[in-house]
Amino acid sequence: MVSFKRAPVGMISRLSRAYKVLYELGFRSVSLNGLYRLGLFTGHYRRTLNAELKGMDPGANNWQMAGPFPTPTAEEITKIIGEAGKAGTLAEADEIVAGKAPLFGAGPVDLKLALDGPLADWTTYETGKIDLKVLTPDIKFVWEPARFGWVFTLGRAYVLSGEAKYAEAFWHDFEVFSQANPAYLGPQWMSAQEAALRLMVFAWAGQLFAGSAASTPERQAQLAGSIAEHALRIPPTLVYARSQRNNHLLVEAAGLLTAGLVLPGHPRASKWRESGWKWFNRGLQDQIDGYGEYSQHSTNYHRLMLQVVLWVNSIIRSNDFSRSYRWPRSTQEALIRSVHWLLALLDPDSGQVPNLGANDGACIFPLSVCPFNDFRPVLVAAARAFLDYDLPHGPWDEMCLWFRIPMEDKHYVQLPRYLGDHLYGKESWAALRTAQFNSRPSHADQLHLDLWWRGLNVAQDSGTFLYNAEPPWDNSLTNARVHNTVTVNGRDQMTRAGRFLYVDWIDAYRIQSPVSDPDVLQQMLGRYRNTHQGYRHSRRVSVFTNGRWHIQDELMPLRWMSLRPSRPAQLYRLHWLLPDWKWQADMREAGFDLRLASPHGCVTLKICAGEPSSLAEAAISLVRAGEVVYKFAPQNDAPPESLPPEPTRGWVSPTYGVKLPVLSLAVEICSADDVQFISEFIFP
Repeated sequence: MVSFKRAPVGMISRLSRAYKVLYELGFRSVSLNGLYRLGLFTGHYRRTLNAELKGMDPGANNWQMAGPFPTPTAEEITKIIGEAGKAGTLAEADEIVAGKAPLFGAGPVDLKLALDGPLADWTTYETGKIDLKVLTPDIKFVWEPARFGWVFTLGRAYVLSGEAKYAEAFWHDFEVFSQANPAYLGPQWMSAQEAALRLMVFAWAGQLFAGSAASTPERQAQLAGSIAEHALRIPPTLVYARSQRNNHLLVEAAGLLTAGLVLPGHPRASKWRESGWKWFNRGLQDQIDGYGEYSQHSTNYHRLMLQVVLWVNSIIRSNDFSRSYRWPRSTQEALIRSVHWLLALLDPDSGQVPNLGANDGACIFPLSVCPFNDFRPVLVAAARAFLDYDLPHGPWDEMCLWFRIPMEDKHYVQLPRYLGDHLYGKESWAALRTAQFNSRPSHADQLHLDLWWRGLNVAQDSGTFLYNAEPPWDNSLTNARVHNTVTVNGRDQMTRAGRFLYVDWIDAYRIQSPVSDPDVLQQMLGRYRNTHQGYRHSRRVSVFTNGRWHIQDELMPLRWMSLRPSRPAQLYRLHWLLPDWKWQADMREAGFDLRLASPHGCVTLKICAGEPSSLAEAAISLVRAGEVVYKFAPQNDAPPESLPPEPTRGWVSPTYGVKLPVLSLAVEICSADDVQFISEFIFP
């Protein structure tokens, strides 16, 4: 008789999670990623790239660099940005010349392009044989300066002023990087996406600075050779980019296409162009869903995708290539949907959008005087290129000059604001987050509500902060508990299976509800069923003619939970993330009031509970920057939120590596019955 031992619980859990990953990500993505890992651990990529390096033609200086990039005149730029914009651009460029550059759209930091100590083959870092923590707590702070995105400011300053110091600054930093980071050695070569981003900047700078005395033939030959080295880095690991189904594939494909166009004499040029164009189109058709949302479920990554599209659109429209490369119909349709999706989220007063999903601080082509969080440069260019739609003119128009997009066209349609299927009041608007996932979620934010009033983000998304820090900041702002939604029993909406991976995906849906009340301008109902945790969340959002917003949340157990002999009590938690304004709280018999002193007047948030619950039985906490500033608890046993709060509460991250204090309001009710929360935002 054979006896079988029961598998350990931990093993069963790991097998279950592995099955979920395979099921939700798909066999193709998982197998492509496995193929990439196999190439790493067998040394295939190391051998392949070393062979490519040895086989490079020493006559690389004979490769003629072509220039498909349009260069506007100083007069054209100044007409758009004005003298103040010109002065600001030159001042920022002078800081870069002095060795300081802005990273992630934040303040300038010392520009460091050389790492301390000896370098090993890039695969040793990727496989963990060399711990990156020895070099840096977060690899993104090493990669970001080496993207050379600040060169676009130098180039714009060079065109505006004609001063050679800006060209010399580029060449100096290029030489420092090249000497300190030989091809395929060190962490700067780990990611083919990083190589592709550098490649595109080098190609642009090589053309823009070509007329400067600093651009000697020797330097130009070295630049051409470096572009070729960067291009050769991409194809061997394109399998990894394909497995990710995200911006990696688009950026790497754009890099290959760029290299093939600017180095037409290179023996691999035609293959680079063919591969780049094929995978770029396939990537767009796969990664933009039927509603127009980008696969990474992030407004900032959505912008990055559109930036790469505008780059490719610009270079293929060059006279030399316009006949060979035309957008396929399916790609055009996907791009139209994607521009519509993001344009509908644009706040017309501030130029910002909700900070949905992951935000890694990327703005890869900063060809504008506008700040990092102003999305108008990209959206104006994309709307004109693909929608025949225009926004009011302003300094954001500069990007259209650099991307060869006409600014005056009789076919352009212009409206006060671009409307989508969101909610709109007279001076306010809101976006209710309801996603259907066919690619991995970035944040757990179903039924999150982003509310804007007169250019102010009143109910906001927390952003990202850091990907690679130690707990509690290890990409922890993805959690539903810091979004404007309701969580149950302290659990996230989905199961976090890794720093960048959720499983147990849940889809949410919304409909515009018909209204009979003449005082209601618009009403929307959003809903999802969390079968893994056994509850349904419905959120009804209404906006009134007087500017008031009414949000009703209903939580109820699913049928299989309600059939239990005795329903256990559940802990329901409503959360709102609010600006860091002066506040005043008032606990009253009918509910809770929070008054906020905004720049435009007093904003009031009223919260109450629907029957049979009452806020008299609730725990209420207001947290700023991880510290409790107000607390109300019932007389009986207090829910867990009355304990010290999570350190991640009360923060917002506008860009990568930056966190700012805000107000985090949480209301918790413990009940065995259905629960309703009612929130009202009242604007002056």
